[in-house]
Amino acid sequence: MNRNNNNRQIAVLPEPAQVGALVVNGAKHFVRRNPIITGSYFAGWLILLLVGSGTQLTAVQLKEYNNIMNTINLQIEYDAAGEYGRTRQAYQASKGWFSCDRMCQRLKIRMQDSEQELAAIRKEGQARMSDAKAGAGLWSEVGVSEVKDSFWQYFASGKTFAKRQSTWDMMFMGMRSMARGRDESWIEFGLKLLMQVLLNFSVGLVMALVMFVVGLWAVVRSYQPNPLLAAVFFLAAAVAAFSFVATYLMAVYGAAAASVYGVLKVAETSARAQLANDQQRQRVGPNQARPHND
Repeated sequence: MNRNNNNRQIAVLPEPAQVGALVVNGAKHFVRRNPIITGSYFAGWLILLLVGSGTQLTAVQLKEYNNIMNTINLQIEYDAAGEYGRTRQAYQASKGWFSCDRMCQRLKIRMQDSEQELAAIRKEGQARMSDAKAGAGLWSEVGVSEVKDSFWQYFASGKTFAKRQSTWDMMFMGMRSMARGRDESWIEFGLKLLMQVLLNFSVGLVMALVMFVVGLWAVVRSYQPNPLLAAVFFLAAAVAAFSFVATYLMAVYGAAAASVYGVLKVAETSARAQLANDQQRQRVGPNQARPHND
């Protein structure tokens, strides 16, 4: 009697060399279809290599920069901010839901005066700081360092958003899986979670890039450059930031793809071993079950 119990088919994964060839062909196709994006990517890395940390200040520039920055009295701004906070708190405590008596009106005027004073002090400090930056120059180590610090702050915020969102997604996906009675394998659950984590990182870092570009112009304008220089620096910084974020996301997606490929390879090897064991048992079984003739 023929036994055809092993009709299972095992999906054969391509070898690493074949996967590498597919990736290379896909990259070539993307480059041909999107020359502007590809050109911007490589231009961004070229800008990062050429600009580096910016031009170093001369001794005269450094002295002038420090002299102007030392004229900014932070203690006055700190005191003004404290006064505004106290007057605002007093005003908030005196007013009713829909009314404001004479005492409340006097506290409101006092709060408005302290607010205007704080705004004037901050405006003066920002003007002096802008003069110091103008003396240093937009392409100097001061300007480049400020832009880099701004980018890293947004970048860190984007990663924090992705990690926090992934934690919540993992918790809710686990709860939904338990509610369904765990009718999916751990591989399926892991793949779903991985896709959600990749989506969170993509959204978080793209949002961080957009917010950085939006706030970049305020940083550029504070150095009082000429319009052409400002436009060139703004475009260069935006392209460089795009290149770094794209590289980071490609690295994350590449690591995830390699991990998935490794897990599937292990599953394929295990399935092959199980199938071989089943076939071996079927071949040995009839010999062990021979009837005895008396």
